[in-house]
Amino acid sequence: MRWGWGFAALGAIAISAPASAQLSKPEKQIVKTVEAGFERDVALLEKIVSQNSGSHNHPGVKAVADMLAPEFEALGFEVEWIDQSAAGRAGHLFARHKGKPGTTKMLLIAHLDTVFEPSSPFQQFTREGDRAIGPGVGDDKGGIIVILSALRAMKAAGTLKDANIVVAMTGDEEDAGDPLEAARADLIAAGRWADVALGFEGLSVEDGKDFGVVARRSSNGWKLETTGTSGHSSAIFRDGTSYGAIYEMARILDTFRRELPEENLTFNVGFMAGGTPAVMGEDQLSASTVGKTNIIPSTAVAAGDLRTLTPEQTERTIAAMQAIVDDNLPGTDATISFDIRYPPMAPTDGNRALLAKLNAINADMGLAQMEEYPPSRRGAADISFVAPLVKASLAGLGPDGRGSHAAGESVDLKSFTRQAQRAAILMGRLVKAKVD
Repeated sequence: MRWGWGFAALGAIAISAPASAQLSKPEKQIVKTVEAGFERDVALLEKIVSQNSGSHNHPGVKAVADMLAPEFEALGFEVEWIDQSAAGRAGHLFARHKGKPGTTKMLLIAHLDTVFEPSSPFQQFTREGDRAIGPGVGDDKGGIIVILSALRAMKAAGTLKDANIVVAMTGDEEDAGDPLEAARADLIAAGRWADVALGFEGLSVEDGKDFGVVARRSSNGWKLETTGTSGHSSAIFRDGTSYGAIYEMARILDTFRRELPEENLTFNVGFMAGGTPAVMGEDQLSASTVGKTNIIPSTAVAAGDLRTLTPEQTERTIAAMQAIVDDNLPGTDATISFDIRYPPMAPTDGNRALLAKLNAINADMGLAQMEEYPPSRRGAADISFVAPLVKASLAGLGPDGRGSHAAGESVDLKSFTRQAQRAAILMGRLVKAKVD
């Protein structure tokens, strides 16, 4: 596949270009339409944020989807609710727009659910000038509003007509359904269809500067169990006597700490327990134990996460962890298992070329250039499932938010305008990009 907007065409652009200096007439219309629709966008944001849609509140997730479906249908999209009850979740809302054959196929990704279940005391939307506060206001209901604002502006400017777009809004991004293969099957199918994937979770901003997200790390889990022959503590360390499960656990975890660190890799230990015996809870999020100080402990358990930037780094780290686990202390044994959940969105030339295209738009709009955001500072996201399948992907296209996943989560409402304008112009230019 050859992209008409190849790397050479994305050369240096003057950062100081005046606003709208290089924008076409339709693009100038996009800028005006987004600005004119600001209060409408905020009103819709309030409406969907005020409806609780915690990942496990299935009726609430469906209610948000029902609010959004007419918005997409009014723009000429075919809307589909994809039931996910078999995976233990509510479902996904997909909206599809069929445009001109042969143009760039774009997959826009967001999510309907939040981390705030009905039991959370944080439920209310409030507005304080250009700041909005509420559960999921940035992550990721704000991202959905950016998508809609951009698409409305494209329609008004005439650039939506030829666009081939699928908007995938998952209902379980914050706590994916099980089995994961079923929960993400429709998203992955859309990724196989698409040329480009655009993720509309929050914009990365530091010290007043906007950044582009060309990479995100994986999110995987691991569980570790160590065993040792129990006996009287007075015999510990003697030849032929077990060192016990806790010393073996400590050896492994400390060797992880000393030998594994490298750039863009983290491996947290979330919890652990050791004794005679120690047992992992049925929820896999807790452990219990009993024991005595004069008994060599028989069992220890621990669980944590593993975050990497590339599949190769994942494989290499797993192999190194396994080798450490297998080098047992006398009289002990250990086993480790891995739960591969969210893959990484690795940095690629295609992703960087897409950011360069966005930076050309920034220059044309009189905005500062966006540098690459360090992937170690971003968590996993649904775009990672499709990033290996498309020619290019770019994340962080949602609004500028603060305090995600915590009471008081907020967004800068002014950021909705520039994010929707950027996204609409980018998609309009991608429609014109030749794909062979």
